[in-house]
Formats: sequence, structure tokens, C-alpha cells
Amino acid sequence: MKDLTDIPAMMDEIGRKARAAAAELAFAPAEAKRRALEAAADALAARTDAVIEANAQDLAYGRDKGLSPAMMDRLTLDAGRIAAICDGLRTVAAQDDPIGATIAEWDMPSGLHIRRVRTPLGVVGVIYESRPNVTADAGALCLKSGNAVILRGGSESFHSSAAIHDCLVEGLRAASLPEDAIQRVPTRDRAAVSEMLGMVDLIDVIVPRGGKGLVGLVQREARVPVFAHLEGIVHIYVDAAADPVKTLDVVLNAKTRRTGICGAAECLLIHRDALDTIGQGVVRALVDAGVEVRGDAELQQIEGVVPASEDDWGHEYLDMILAARVVDDIDGAIAHIRRYGSNHTDCILTEDDAAAERFFTRLDSAILMRNASTQFADGGEFGMGAEIGIATGKMHARGPVGAEQLTSFKYLVTGEGSVRR
Repeated sequence: MKDLTDIPAMMDEIGRKARAAAAELAFAPAEAKRRALEAAADALAARTDAVIEANAQDLAYGRDKGLSPAMMDRLTLDAGRIAAICDGLRTVAAQDDPIGATIAEWDMPSGLHIRRVRTPLGVVGVIYESRPNVTADAGALCLKSGNAVILRGGSESFHSSAAIHDCLVEGLRAASLPEDAIQRVPTRDRAAVSEMLGMVDLIDVIVPRGGKGLVGLVQREARVPVFAHLEGIVHIYVDAAADPVKTLDVVLNAKTRRTGICGAAECLLIHRDALDTIGQGVVRALVDAGVEVRGDAELQQIEGVVPASEDDWGHEYLDMILAARVVDDIDGAIAHIRRYGSNHTDCILTEDDAAAERFFTRLDSAILMRNASTQFADGGEFGMGAEIGIATGKMHARGPVGAEQLTSFKYLVTGEGSVRR
């Protein structure tokens, strides 16, 4: 039993166990990893009621802390969401194993044959807030990619994460894989986070998943490399050539389906030529749906729109609030996104192929979309089964981080007694 009061010693022990497990996982058979994830999904499905009971404790804790409705939504588990987590585990299990896959190979005139193959990163540390499903997503993706993982969930999801973690460990046990491959930090003490950020000899990469405060802290203080996005300041640009039906459907879904996720739309940009037609209609529909639209001077002429301030541009609300403004043309939209965006996800609504191509080539967000809701900015929706987060940096992983993105590579070089002249 770990001494939960001695945080440095506890984290060192967890880290060393993870490093040892990672050495085994690096060559674990693909079939064993598949079997572990399927067994974990079966265990989670069988314990649905117990997980919901654990989640009820977390919801009570969240209410006492005064969490926002969006945060409470992130925290909530019900039978449907647990079934979706199980589906995610099974989807990851069924994917091709990335480890050992050949990325490229070639022959050299010297007689060398060179292969670049995928290899695990080693030990991944995941620090997250109120979403208990991250426990399953991160555990599954790290296992699939041959990495050991240290999970440090938020205080709000403490009991839910523990219940899900137990199912993951049961899966490892069923497949005769090291149980230390998926470890959970068993304390709410924030000192554990500080320890993780400095464990350069034991953790290979940190993935923070949560709000701006958490991610900013990790990016500022981590000595371990970080995959992260700071904010999801998601823009939708309604072009002059937008289809009215598609625009209405996409904008309403992107803003209102789930306001608390990082793919939720936060700013609407409307081409001036579309203002009196599509623009008016979609803004009125947003107001009627209960969205507080904070608009520029031109949009304030629409009933229900309230004035926007400078602080509204580049703001992540995670709520039923949307900033909106009129732009003169597509280049005005691009300039606005470059200034205020976060390189997460941005969308253009248009039937003009040239406009879409201009939008795609002149912006460098991790995800760019055309005529599709930004709520699709999710690893599961990209066919990855799950994601460990959305990375907006340009080094290594970018966009949804799935199993393949949690790998590095090595070169395997063979010769026939080859010597260099």
C-alpha cells in the first residue's frame, strides 16, 4: 500500500513501476493487447451500476464545488455514456496494432536495407480534469500503442475514474499483461501534478486535458515534453456561397449540441454579402435556441443580439454564448482567425470550391472543416476509437491524438557485411 502522504516517494514508485511495465509492453503481442481491452470493456459493461454509483459521489462533490453546468455535463456518466466508453474500448481493440508497423523502407547503393518502424514512446503521463471517460480513452490508447500510462484525474472525477481504472486493470490481468501498465494516481493532492511535471527520467511525455488553467500550468512548469492545446477557440465562417440549410444545421449543432467540449463553436464570422439572408436567419435561430449572441455593431441590429466587447474575440466560453461579427470577405475571416484563433478547429461553410481551398491553405489550424459541424473534432469521430486529447502544437502529434500518434519510430538497418569506404 502506497503512503499517500509522501507524494514524492509515491510518485517515484509509480514512475518506476510504469517504466518497468513499458519495457514489457514494447514487445507485447498485439493479440494480448486486444484481449486486454476487450476484457476491460466487458468488465466495465458488467459494472455499469457500480460506476454510476461512484459517479454520483463525484457529481455531489462537483455541486458542492459549484461547478458550471458545462463542467457538470462533462463529469456526468449514465448508462448510455458508459456504453459509449465500452464501444470506444472495443474499437481501439479492433484497430491494427501500430507497433512494429513499417512506415517506410528503402535500399541504398551501399547495400544497406533501411526500414523506419513504429515504436512506443515509453511512459505517458495524462493529467485531466472532470471527464472520467479520459481514464478509459487514455488507458486504451496508451496500451494499444505499447506505452505505460500514469493517470492523474481531477478531484471532481476521483471516484468515477477509480471505478473505470479497476476495469482496465482487470483487462490487463485477463491478458497476462503487467498491471502496472495502467496506473492511477490515488490522491487528490495537487502536489502529485507538480511531481509528474518534473519526472524527466521516468515519464516521456505529458498530455494535459482540461481547461485553460490546467493546460497553461502544465505548459509553463513541465520539464517533460508536452502534447497539449491551451484553448479551443473554434470559428465558423459563413461564406457568401454558403448553403442556407447546411449553414443552419451546422452552426446550431456546432454551438448547442454540447457547449462544454473543445470542439464547440465560439465565434461566428459572416460574409457581408450573406448578412441579409443566411446571416440574419442563422443568428435569429441561435437566439431562439437560447444562445447569447454577442455581436458587432451590424449584428446588433438583429433583435436579441447583445453588444460584443474586444474581450469576446478569442474567448472560449464553453457555454451558451457565441461571439459574432461581419467580415468583408474570406480574407477578412482568415485574418480574424489568425489573430484570435487557437489553431484548434475552424470551419468554412461554402459551396465554392475555390473559397474552401483558400481557407484550407491559408489557415494552419490542426483541424480545418468544410460544411461539417466542429463537434466532429474528436478522435472517435475520426475513426480512432478514442483520443487522448487534441494537440495544436507542430512538433510530433497534431490534432486528435490516437494510438498511432502515441508512437515514435526507429530505424532497422541490415546489410551483407557492408562496410563504409
